[in-house]
Amino acid sequence: MNLINKAPQFVLETLSKLETAGFEAYIVGGCVRDLLMERTPKDWDITTNARPEQVLQVFPEAKYQNDFGTVLLPLHDDDNNVLEITTYRSEFGYSDRRHPDEINFEDNIEEDLKRRDFTINAMAINKSDELVDLFGGIKDLRLKIIRAVGEPVERFKEDSLRMMRALRFSCQLGFAIEPKTERGIMKMAGSIKFVSKERIHDELIKIISSPRPAGGIMDLHHSKLLQYIIPELEDGVNVKQFHHHVYPVFEHNVLSLKHCPSASYQVRLAALLHDIGKPRVFKLVNGQGTFYNHEYVGAKMTDKILRRLKFSNEDIDRIVNLVRNHMFYYNVGEVTATSVRRLIIKTGRENLKDLIDLRIADRLGSGDLKPKPYKLRHLEYMLEKVQHDPISVKMLKIDGSDLMTLLKIEPSPKIGAILDVLLSEVIENPDLNVKEYLADRSLELNKLDLQQLRDQAKEKIEEQRHIDDQLLKKDFHV
Repeated sequence: MNLINKAPQFVLETLSKLETAGFEAYIVGGCVRDLLMERTPKDWDITTNARPEQVLQVFPEAKYQNDFGTVLLPLHDDDNNVLEITTYRSEFGYSDRRHPDEINFEDNIEEDLKRRDFTINAMAINKSDELVDLFGGIKDLRLKIIRAVGEPVERFKEDSLRMMRALRFSCQLGFAIEPKTERGIMKMAGSIKFVSKERIHDELIKIISSPRPAGGIMDLHHSKLLQYIIPELEDGVNVKQFHHHVYPVFEHNVLSLKHCPSASYQVRLAALLHDIGKPRVFKLVNGQGTFYNHEYVGAKMTDKILRRLKFSNEDIDRIVNLVRNHMFYYNVGEVTATSVRRLIIKTGRENLKDLIDLRIADRLGSGDLKPKPYKLRHLEYMLEKVQHDPISVKMLKIDGSDLMTLLKIEPSPKIGAILDVLLSEVIENPDLNVKEYLADRSLELNKLDLQQLRDQAKEKIEEQRHIDDQLLKKDFHV
């Protein structure tokens, strides 16, 4: 078979040292699966009959700071880059549904492989390239099947996250879930609520990042797991849509994820969640369904969902911003360069490509056959055209220090208010971003009091918001 020689040198040397010291040693788990599939393993794990104290004698530089028989061997003098060497073990009782209550170190690898999750992850290879496959892992690889080792319900009782892992492997590898294993997931689905949100978060990202993210979400739905992870998504099941939408809300969200052109899990999650607010705002007006303001309700729901699932603040800000702004209006001939500059301010220049990808996902998920029509291509052209136009106070040709000198006033909120008014005028007409004009205009604005300045800036913002709102209603029939 000659698989072991595909392992890196540090793995081969570790196996050799353990064998030279008189112990058995195997690479085990996912790295064996990947080698058999001719994939490059990301991680390497070694299992041995040597007890942790004996492993430390062979590798004095290693560390053992747990109760699970796993010794961490630093690589290249880097404590953050380690090779895990674990003693053969059997496990009993899982009162916290993750960690065993009792661990027994074993002398043969058969006992160790029995405790592993799926057959394709329960194989081992030693330095002599001898493969141990007690549960038909090679056969299941050939059949492209995810099958639990032994009794599925028992495996899922040991660690309920294994149910999500089964679906994740299915998405990543393109494998089917074996029927008995699938029934075990459905039977034990409710126990996923005992798993920490941090662990669910990690598996969800892997599913969303896989080659089949939409299939993964549907598998979560059919296996009864989704109702415990993102129940808000299932509120859209059988919620009919109108006008250009072909599919109910839930199916549309999943299809949008399927067709999302971005590989970013943040953009893919935005595609999945972009219409999640629709069931909450649905109203029937003159026999026609409307979902007015669903993007704002959906943004709040998305924020709550992501915080519950322990996403980072950076991820939350990015995804919520996309959901909130996915209804941006753009029709060639009706939207001006000013509107494009305001769109950049509203969404952030760095998010515009993501927003276009989200619009493409939305269109394809609605049954539209044109992913990027002329108006979206024109928007990309306009974004390029106005990319250097001023959209923030920092881009004005005059700043607070200039105003204090010019107007002979101390630092105060009035300085900021004047700059806000100047910016609102320059956004309308970038040609006004000339220091001489801004200085003269500042002298005029200084005659107004603080509240008048704020009202003037607010009036311009509200005026544009009203225009955008009316165009949005027209475009989306609401």
